[in-house]
Amino acid sequence: MSANGEPRLPLSGVRVLDLSRVLAGPMCAQALGDLGAEVIKIEHPARGDDTRDWGIRVGSRNTAYFNSANRNKQSLGVDLQKPEGQRIVRELAKKSDVVIQNFKFGGIAKMGLDYESLKAVNPSIVYCSITGYRSDGPEATRPGYDLVVQGEAGLMALNGEEGQGPLKFGVAAVDMFTGMYSAQAILAALFDRQRTGQGRHVEMALYDCGLMITAYYGMEALLMGNDPPKYGNAHPSIVPYGVFDAADGPLVVTVGNNAQFQRFCTDVLDRPDLATDERFATNIGRSQNRHALLPELRTELGRRPRELLLTRLTAAGIPCGEVLGLLEALQSPRSAEAGLVAELPNPETGRVQVLAPPYRIDGQRLPVRAAPPLLAQDTNQVLGGLLGMDAGTIAALRRDGVL
Repeated sequence: MSANGEPRLPLSGVRVLDLSRVLAGPMCAQALGDLGAEVIKIEHPARGDDTRDWGIRVGSRNTAYFNSANRNKQSLGVDLQKPEGQRIVRELAKKSDVVIQNFKFGGIAKMGLDYESLKAVNPSIVYCSITGYRSDGPEATRPGYDLVVQGEAGLMALNGEEGQGPLKFGVAAVDMFTGMYSAQAILAALFDRQRTGQGRHVEMALYDCGLMITAYYGMEALLMGNDPPKYGNAHPSIVPYGVFDAADGPLVVTVGNNAQFQRFCTDVLDRPDLATDERFATNIGRSQNRHALLPELRTELGRRPRELLLTRLTAAGIPCGEVLGLLEALQSPRSAEAGLVAELPNPETGRVQVLAPPYRIDGQRLPVRAAPPLLAQDTNQVLGGLLGMDAGTIAALRRDGVL
């Protein structure tokens, strides 16, 4: 805790140069910013990040998509195709701790902003490269796209209901996991730098991270020598476990052990006969006989209102919950009490809402210190404050199209 009562930010004093765009790299940089790092996002001065043109517009140049991955950052507009723009970024790299980039294979080297070039001017730099595929492999030149990797990594094969074709995740899960894995690796490299004084080159590939997301399903596929069955909202090995329809809406029921199943049948459904049925006495039995058990449970649950079921399930010590719409969840008392949606000033719209960081340290949620920036809004401040450029020099760079 700091002297003014605010949480002490773990990465305070760390400077991150974010050369990435779209989602995986920006999510990584945002996580570091949430933890207290100063993040300078480099964007094309006219176009900005691609996601400034994706989804619902917020003001003139921001969107909901962009705002989801760029809180707690500054925006500096620099044309990296111009030699003077490249020089500016090299000067900033000298004063930074971390660089994150996800340019196509070979693109960053052509600009003289690759790891070896920046290591030459800042040996302690922690440099993170995010690519679609392994940089030293046969597919190094392929661009990386979340949906493509979801297909190639087998993720689409494990989603959906039995008999349903390939189905993607509702969010760009590969990009998001890659961003979080990248942030973990950067933090490890920063920790190591404290001991050695040397920087590191972190290399992350979307495909590698996508395959990791298969987790226990991946392990089962290897053991079975085949794809595991699809179970939709149900669990492959725990029964009953999933989404069920009450008389007035869906709810989640997760019966985790045999004692819970006994209470579920007796205290919640008033069906002790199901609890004493030998076919259902153990979880293995319930899993093997799910097609006999689940119709009975669905009938009983569908006869009762959701609130009654939730009350009985809670009293019986069985994990359960409502199934809410996305807006309902965002506006729920649970989210409001936790401070998970923040509202900040915005010069164009007056106010703007963003999700708050999930991190809580020393009893406090880490704050949203800055709303997602307008395009190039911090150019003067960064160039003047960090590089000591005067107003005339900055104006000349703007006339030349560098800024």
